[in-house]
Amino acid sequence: MALHDQTRKTASGDRGEIASRLLGWYDAHHRDLPWRIAPRELARGVRPDPYRVWLSEVMLQQTTVEAVKSYFQAFVQKWPDIYALAAAQTEDVMKAWAGLGYYSRARNLKACADLVARQGGSFPDTQVGLRALPGIGAYTAAAIAAIAFDEPAAVVDGNVERVVSRLFSIATPLSEAKGDIRAYVERMVPGTRPGDFAQAMMDLGATICTPRRPRCMLCPLREDCSATVSGDPEHFPVRLPKGEKPLRRGAAFVALRADGAILLRKRADKGLLGGMTEVPTSGWTARIDGATTDAAAPFPGDWRLAGRIGHVFTHFALELDVFKTMTDGAAPVGHFWSLAHEISREALPTVMKKVIEAAIPGATKKQRAH
Repeated sequence: MALHDQTRKTASGDRGEIASRLLGWYDAHHRDLPWRIAPRELARGVRPDPYRVWLSEVMLQQTTVEAVKSYFQAFVQKWPDIYALAAAQTEDVMKAWAGLGYYSRARNLKACADLVARQGGSFPDTQVGLRALPGIGAYTAAAIAAIAFDEPAAVVDGNVERVVSRLFSIATPLSEAKGDIRAYVERMVPGTRPGDFAQAMMDLGATICTPRRPRCMLCPLREDCSATVSGDPEHFPVRLPKGEKPLRRGAAFVALRADGAILLRKRADKGLLGGMTEVPTSGWTARIDGATTDAAAPFPGDWRLAGRIGHVFTHFALELDVFKTMTDGAAPVGHFWSLAHEISREALPTVMKKVIEAAIPGATKKQRAH
């Protein structure tokens, strides 16, 4: 069968058959995840908790499942429901989020919890209603609606984009094909078990239809997949060449007190790493370099170069020269001292942990209070 014939056959095929095969595979091979209600539990009448579904979906945005598991478990242990999270201090939420990245998600998480709690503690049960909440975009609304409320929503993440691109051999570059991909998913979503279907598509992409070396012989949809027929599934999804990220430079300053305390400050709530904690740095941004010498230090002192760290953000790369000094002075205005045993609990983004570790190895690891 020619490739275009197979593509047309798949596109016009019985969506019920595709969904049925996929759900059968999911029943046997689904991932056990701390926020997921497994098919056997759903069959016994256990219902997903919208709070846990929402929390996991926000955490999973642009982050891997493995990275999220421990954060999710720590969050629900500390804040088991929407009212507990709404009652939490924003600073504590930011500290618990530190290391997950994309910190605007944490600020929106708290804002959303506050609003839902004020409105009675129940999440809206439709995509439209969910989209009205802080931090919930089209994808997250669809995922919550499908998984928590059985709305037949088209849930399209990176895994689903890859599966559908291969299933239908979509030759349009991914950046331009997202509308077509969503249309295909909308036609495939079953009227029953839409939440399981969404999670099955994600699991298929994560475990079988992987970016490299997909395990096509184990795929429940291999008979429907035109990319399998072509023999080149890795060609899809088609991507345009990536431009090189700009490199920004700056300096960071680790001031250490005799008792092991480190000088910190809080970043502005808006913008990159908004609301997070950092050591003093020069004025670098995503668009401009900062100073790279101790002339930008928060106070005069015997600043010594301790190393250089690199970090990659979404739109740029950053290199910081790290300077270190000992001092017994008071904290400058807008700064504070964090004791050695408290450093690991501060809301430090990964780039700042790298800075501190370059100057004081082991400082950001958990320590016992004396």
